[in-house]
Amino acid sequence: MAKLMKRKTKTLIVIFIISVILSLKFPSEIEEEERAKREKLEKEEKTFSVFLQRESATSTRERVVSLADELHGLEYDFYRQNCPQAESIVRSTMARIYMQQNDISFGLLRLLFHDCFIKGCDASVFLDDSNGNKNRSIERQAAPNKTLRGINEIDMIKEELDNACPGVVSCADSLALATRDAVVLAGGPFYPVFTGRRDSTQSYFDEAMDEIPKPNDNITRTLFLFSRRGFDERETVNLLGAHNVGKISCDFIRNRLTNFSGTGQPDASVDHDFLNELRLACQDSNSTNHDGTVASMTSREMRNSSSAMIFQGSSASIPSGARFDNHYYQNLLGGRGLLFADQQLMADENTARFVAVYASDDGTTFRRDFSRSMVKMSNLGVLTGTLGQVRNKCSFPTSQS
Repeated sequence: MAKLMKRKTKTLIVIFIISVILSLKFPSEIEEEERAKREKLEKEEKTFSVFLQRESATSTRERVVSLADELHGLEYDFYRQNCPQAESIVRSTMARIYMQQNDISFGLLRLLFHDCFIKGCDASVFLDDSNGNKNRSIERQAAPNKTLRGINEIDMIKEELDNACPGVVSCADSLALATRDAVVLAGGPFYPVFTGRRDSTQSYFDEAMDEIPKPNDNITRTLFLFSRRGFDERETVNLLGAHNVGKISCDFIRNRLTNFSGTGQPDASVDHDFLNELRLACQDSNSTNHDGTVASMTSREMRNSSSAMIFQGSSASIPSGARFDNHYYQNLLGGRGLLFADQQLMADENTARFVAVYASDDGTTFRRDFSRSMVKMSNLGVLTGTLGQVRNKCSFPTSQS
């Protein structure tokens, strides 16, 4: 009996020792497996970046929007010789800005869109080329541009760049790089940015008034404006998904709530419960806040059925946990698009189909396509080589800065 008990005890000890050894070994195996996965993902990201660069260059040449598109001249890491630290300066400065303003990502996205949509990505939206002539209107004074944010932040980044490499990096490249980094900081997908853009010597007020998509545009107008820049229906639906972060002023949606298109009735395409949420959120927004800011709401707040208002200029405009996911498209399927132009994506059979595609998974499809679309957007109508100039200060031509 004693021998049997002794044998069982030895067996238990051996089992215990083996289990301890396995417990010590298995985590290291897991760590190794996770490390291998990370390395694989990093390798795939690099490969994907190269693929995006080649695809963007090819598609842009095939779909010429303007003469500047035929004169690409952009390169990956263009400043590797004359300002090798340029992209790291933009990245670190953008990180500091984001820590203080975690709503800046949407502001820079909108700023980039408005710049690139008018004569290409040439920083013309920054430029004051009026030469003191009060009768000359400049691009940033156009109605769609009056609420743009991010200009001061790009000035800050440009100053850091010029401290390291005076007169080398353009305002257009500063904006393109900063926007990409801001998207990544907000949880969005990485995408490669070609560099070598130069800055426009003039601004375009009339074009900005007429050609920037408006919040109340119907689907026909929206598709027309995007198609003129070489974007197809899927790319248009994808780029509008940038509205999944940030905030939208009640001024842009008030006519949908009470007197849509002069009918005296609300927009029939708005979900009834959502209509009540919007009315509650905007009921006091006809007047400004005590500090002069305008009432607004975030797209994610409205998705979560919260009617609490936030204010433009406040420090926390993107709710905690906001990401570049596909809730924008899920909202559209339920008639809960904030802007009329957004909800109009459901009014066309083809665009509605792409809305359904982007809403159908965990956001992977949207993020993948967004990377491709942003490469294409940031390459629109660029000035390269001897065209344009590199401004010292983004608001003024080089001769005046």
